[in-house]
Amino acid sequence: MRLDKYLKNSRIIKRRTVAKEACEGGRVSINGKVAKPSTEVALGDIIEIQFGDKTLKAEITNVAEHVTKEGSKEMFTIIE
Repeated sequence: MRLDKYLKNSRIIKRRTVAKEACEGGRVSINGKVAKPSTEVALGDIIEIQFGDKTLKAEITNVAEHVTKEGSKEMFTIIE
C-alpha cells in the first residue's frame, strides 16, 4: 500500500492530500529514510512524522485497504 494512502486509512493524517503534502515536504520517514508518497509500506516498518516541533513514531502492525474507525487504531502502535 502507498504511504499516503496508509496514513489516511490509519487516520494518522485525516486527508490523503495532506498526507501527500507532508511526504513531499520531507516530514515523513520510513525506517530512517525520507519517504515519497508512493513508497510502499510493509508490516514492521517504523514511520516517523514531524508535526511542527513534535515527532510521532509508530510501527506498522496491519495494512488493510478498508477499515472502520475502530479498526484503524489497530493498524499501528505508537513507539514514542
